[in-house]
Amino acid sequence: MSLAGKTAFITGAGSGIGRATAIALLEAGANVYTLTLKQDEIESLVAEVKSDRLAYTVGSVGDEATVKAAFADCLAKFGTVDFMINNAGLGIATPDLSEADVKVFDLMFEVNVRGVFLCTREALKIMKPKQSGHVITLISMAGQRTNPGAPLYCSSKFAARGFNGGLADQCIKNHIKVTDINPGPVDSNYWGDRKVQREKFLKPQDVAGVIKFVFDQPEYMMIREINFDNINFLIK
Repeated sequence: MSLAGKTAFITGAGSGIGRATAIALLEAGANVYTLTLKQDEIESLVAEVKSDRLAYTVGSVGDEATVKAAFADCLAKFGTVDFMINNAGLGIATPDLSEADVKVFDLMFEVNVRGVFLCTREALKIMKPKQSGHVITLISMAGQRTNPGAPLYCSSKFAARGFNGGLADQCIKNHIKVTDINPGPVDSNYWGDRKVQREKFLKPQDVAGVIKFVFDQPEYMMIREINFDNINFLIK
């Protein structure tokens, strides 16, 4: 399917997977609107791509008023939303739950679950009347396999996976496709200064390529989920 002239709403396109995906879709001829958190990161992307097919709002996906305003601005600029890409995510390690702060729980669920719900809801308001659209959520393999160092993060991703499953069942009658993208560890700012073997991780461009592959399929085909890792990460 040609992406030229289509409009994608992406959360968190200032860095990492979101940035790589925005660039890939712009190169394919799509319009890209992003709701992203950091002004300096999105200004850097704007300067890099130099495209009038990229627009943005700076703010949190967990804030309902901000999400509604971003979608209204997207409609004003591009007229529709064809693809919703829930990419924004937050991961905080909690290796000892007995010491975990409830604020960490609230923050991860605000971004990883509430944000997915709020953005998807606004996208559906646009997609349902035209009986077409595609919702992709970057869930990760943390939504399928648990991690003793990050049980709260995993629980937020399991919740997002459950949301997407129910969403797919509900929206199929409206010809709206729903796909889970589940990469293993990705070399991005997510890791901060944690000591991890990034050379064994996937690259943001790898994930962007998978997302574009999903969009490139025929209109009648719905890919429900894709799971993938860097093979070197799996070798112990």
